[in-house]
Amino acid sequence: MASLSSHVLNGHTSKLYPTFVRGSGCYVFDESGTRYLDAVGGVGVVNIGHGVEEVVNAISKQAHKLAFTYGGMADNPARKQLAEKLQQWAPSGMGETRSLFCSGGAEANEAALKLAYQYHWELGQRTRRKVIGRWQSYHGNTIATLSLGGRTSWRTMHSPLLLDFPHIAPPYCYRCPWGRTYPDCGLPCATELRRMIQQEGPDSIAALIVEPVIGTSMSAVVPPGEYYPLMREICDDFEVLLIADEVLSGVGRTGAKWGIDHWNVSPDILTASKGISGGYAPLGAVVLSEKVWTAIASGSQRVMHSSTYGGNPLSCSAGLAVLEYIEKWDLVSRAGRMGETLLRKLRDRLGKSAFVGDIRGKGLFVGLEIVSDKRTKAPFPVEWNVTNRIEEAAFERGLLVLGGVEGLIDGSSGDHLELLPPYTIEDEQIDFIVVTLEECIREVVSQLLN
Repeated sequence: MASLSSHVLNGHTSKLYPTFVRGSGCYVFDESGTRYLDAVGGVGVVNIGHGVEEVVNAISKQAHKLAFTYGGMADNPARKQLAEKLQQWAPSGMGETRSLFCSGGAEANEAALKLAYQYHWELGQRTRRKVIGRWQSYHGNTIATLSLGGRTSWRTMHSPLLLDFPHIAPPYCYRCPWGRTYPDCGLPCATELRRMIQQEGPDSIAALIVEPVIGTSMSAVVPPGEYYPLMREICDDFEVLLIADEVLSGVGRTGAKWGIDHWNVSPDILTASKGISGGYAPLGAVVLSEKVWTAIASGSQRVMHSSTYGGNPLSCSAGLAVLEYIEKWDLVSRAGRMGETLLRKLRDRLGKSAFVGDIRGKGLFVGLEIVSDKRTKAPFPVEWNVTNRIEEAAFERGLLVLGGVEGLIDGSSGDHLELLPPYTIEDEQIDFIVVTLEECIREVVSQLLN
């Protein structure tokens, strides 16, 4: 375990953090040799598992040839090959794409914001500076991406610094903000976008940003089938760009190449990170549709965004090797199949629990909502810290899950658990996850109520 005297500034300064020293497949090992099943894939990053020789060899080979080039001066083969691979992976409606690379998801989303504004700037629409986000969303931890996101608990301290971006309610059927029931609801969660654009003024809106499957602030909320086609239609009506934040839901995580593919919708800009390099190197990507990059190419011809490590050959070689490995072993389909197994077993075993309100997700992107009363859906008191207690209990049993009290419901309350295991997970490991979670939920709630 790490000591409190460590010179690392951890996220919780009074918490002792484990030190992991080795990984193999779906497992990580601490300093004492204790093994843990990583059911969150290092927060959605480790998708093909640890120790994949093809990826390690690709990075080593690249490091021996060329470690770094600055993208503002020269290209490199790894960057060109990765961009070509992303063209092959891109939703067909994006046309001929161009990709820009960076080191992570927040960087990618901040670049998407700037490039969305530049697109409109090139067209002479220079008042279109706002990007609409959704409450309970998460797009990164920089000032700009916190402004895009809707995680209230993370925004509050920095609110004087945030940009003035509007937000709409998420498509949260389990707790519909309008008190309606799908499919007879009329989808106000989608039609609110039209009202918001009109209210703010269409000439002020550059883009809408969405997580196709809503991530760590809502634990794998999946919108209804009509939702994204309607959002795409509204964006088109007002010449607003649609940005798909695929940092968590992309690269096969949901059983499709991209989360947005489940709705047969193509974004104007797509961002990716986390699983794009499987944890083997820091890497993010911004994929621009033909419509967006050609507006720049036929206008100023200058992309007004760059970063020092963006497109470096080591990270790009890792990303290319990971995507090729996923293709070689058809891991996108496997994520879909194993995700169905995980959801079914969770619902069979935990669905009857009085304290598990909802079990949801797509592929290996799964969330559980923990409640104090299943009938009323009432959450536990925030100060009870229920899901973090469940996370700790699971850790003691050799299981890593992601728990949080992040204002899931309304910005101030709500408990959830998230599961994001590697696509290579096996049936017996899924059984271990399900049984262990059942034990931990029962134990923690029993201790709190008695």
